[in-house]
Amino acid sequence: MRIAVNYFTKAAVPLLIAGSFFPYTNGAEESSSVANDPGYLTFFLDNDLFAGTDQNYTNGARISYITEGRPIIDIPFIQESLQRFSADGEGKSLLQRIWGFEDPNKVKYSYGFALTQLMYTPKNLLTPTAPPGERPYAGWAGIGFSLHARDERILNTVEISLGVVGPHARAQETQNFIHDLRNIDKFRGWDSQIPNEVTLNLHFEQKRRWTDLRKLDLPFDLEIDGFHETGYSLGTQLTEAHLGFLIRLGWNLPIEFSDARLTPTAHTQRLFSGDSSNNHKWSFYVLGGARVSGVLHDITLDGPVFRDFNTGVKREPWVGEVYAGFGVRYVGWEFNYVHTFRSKQFKSQNESQSFGSIAIRKRF
Repeated sequence: MRIAVNYFTKAAVPLLIAGSFFPYTNGAEESSSVANDPGYLTFFLDNDLFAGTDQNYTNGARISYITEGRPIIDIPFIQESLQRFSADGEGKSLLQRIWGFEDPNKVKYSYGFALTQLMYTPKNLLTPTAPPGERPYAGWAGIGFSLHARDERILNTVEISLGVVGPHARAQETQNFIHDLRNIDKFRGWDSQIPNEVTLNLHFEQKRRWTDLRKLDLPFDLEIDGFHETGYSLGTQLTEAHLGFLIRLGWNLPIEFSDARLTPTAHTQRLFSGDSSNNHKWSFYVLGGARVSGVLHDITLDGPVFRDFNTGVKREPWVGEVYAGFGVRYVGWEFNYVHTFRSKQFKSQNESQSFGSIAIRKRF
């Protein structure tokens, strides 16, 4: 297992380089709008300490990089495997009928890479094992490779993730380090966490822009935009499907709209190309949204797929969440904070959970 994890880590850099520098179209074929389409580096952090608690989904961190959007001639082998799920061709497959683009010639592509760690703990930190009915100890860490296809109205994201659940995810070490810095009591039951198992997952996400919102004439020079999203995840880490929406209201809304929270496909990029470019140096906006998910498998609640381990809890098949927050942008930097209220994720959970999320973005 340790060999596998080390291999995934060492493989990340060359695969990222391959995705970033593979040949693109150039010269007359590259329009000025493409040249201004930036790449991004983003840091996402979720933590329930923003809500004054330390339990259940207690921490999540993700760092992601995405290349600038360009039309392309060919795709490296990782992205070529993902392209069949991005519904960007001219065929009549089911995916293309449901999620396809009206004009495949206007589609632009970006490649993405991400490192993610998720952490889960019970409410009681003093017992050597999670008390009956409380969230089992679990940590998951993984690397993701993604392909993003988009036009003026639609963004399709496909990400494949390789990860590990269990002690090799290093969730205990991460939590202990933070608790030492903040002089907080440590959880004593990490020895009982879900055991090691390698995971493989495929994630798909589509965002469809509400174009008519931009046409609204609002007072005080306010602007409004938003989208609805559909997606699914298939794999040994997570199998689910979801629906949701997000809406923003503010001044000088940045064209480079992005995911507000840590999700399996969270990246930052210029989602909606084709608009007149926003040349203002600053932006301020408030945002809100909701999502409902149907969950068939969650390794942090159901336990490993290929090992016998009783987590002691039963997963809820439906999970809903609402969130709200704000964002600010100045030149190439952007920051947002979002607070999420999430329904129960397992049957014996005493109450719903809330947590805060921050995202820090740098445009290149």
